[in-house]
Amino acid sequence: MINVSVIGATGYVGEELLRLLSAHPEVSVKKAVSKSFAGQSLKDLYANFVPGKNIVLDESDGDAGEAEFVFLCLPHGESLKAAPKLLKKGHKVIDLSGDFRYDDVSLYEKWYNITHTAKQENQQAVYGLPEFFKDAIRNTDFASNPGCYTTTSILALAPLLKEGLVSEKGIVIDAKSGVTGAGRKEKLAYSYCETADNFKAYSVVNHRHTSEIEEQLSSISGQDVRLLFTPHLLPVKRGILATIYADMEEGADALSIAGAYEKYYGDAPFTHVLPHGQLPELKFVVGSNNCMIGFELSPRTGKLVIVSCTDNLIKGAAGQAIQNFNIMNGFEETLGLPQIAWYL
Repeated sequence: MINVSVIGATGYVGEELLRLLSAHPEVSVKKAVSKSFAGQSLKDLYANFVPGKNIVLDESDGDAGEAEFVFLCLPHGESLKAAPKLLKKGHKVIDLSGDFRYDDVSLYEKWYNITHTAKQENQQAVYGLPEFFKDAIRNTDFASNPGCYTTTSILALAPLLKEGLVSEKGIVIDAKSGVTGAGRKEKLAYSYCETADNFKAYSVVNHRHTSEIEEQLSSISGQDVRLLFTPHLLPVKRGILATIYADMEEGADALSIAGAYEKYYGDAPFTHVLPHGQLPELKFVVGSNNCMIGFELSPRTGKLVIVSCTDNLIKGAAGQAIQNFNIMNGFEETLGLPQIAWYL
């Protein structure tokens, strides 16, 4: 049994993480930290925890108590202060912010407009995408969980770029997310009357996940990937659907594309590629830790269309963090994680 602490426990990601951890057979939650709700019971904030054990929220984020393992669900910039202290004390850490996702910290500083103050720890951090970095994750004490849009996009594109089936230039990612992707903060733009029966693009051409996707795809494929990423806000609670357009290289066809996906994901328990022409929907993944991918070819234009779906709170955040936790602790990768979506 591993004792864990969750710091930043009352946002949507923190809540989802605690919900999943409460059902994990090898986890005991020893501490849950929330500066906003310190001293209150988790059950008073989220009544879905009433059947579980009582967790009283703590205020201090510098002390993980008895926990051997710490999940950081803090706003961007805050983990730069928290992670180094926890690592120095000997805790294993998974950070769910963007603070340690970049190999090149200058990219982080440019896109997040935050000075990076933990460059040594950044060199130690392993990018927590198990489908490509499982061995490194297994041997680290510090993993940086990828973003939700980035997970959905990278898993769709990486095998095809690595195998030279699509061009690294001219890729367009048209992605849509449920409102929980914006977090639990009170903001007019995310209120019911602003989002219900509505659909809009935001952060056009300058969303920070653009740089994370480009850096990781470039690293995985060995090419200089430049792409256009446009996110949209869907009037649903959760789920991401990305429609991706890429120019096919000469010789690429349905068989070679399916073969590339099989090569990289044939043994991946949470990444599933549908047969050519069959496309995923949000209800196929929401409630699960799965990424589901489908594709179609357009011979007339020479383009490949890929559709990739995840649950932004699970595979895009809390579930992938637990997947990394399992790998770091030598457990079965699927332990405590939902593999079948809710569908309804």
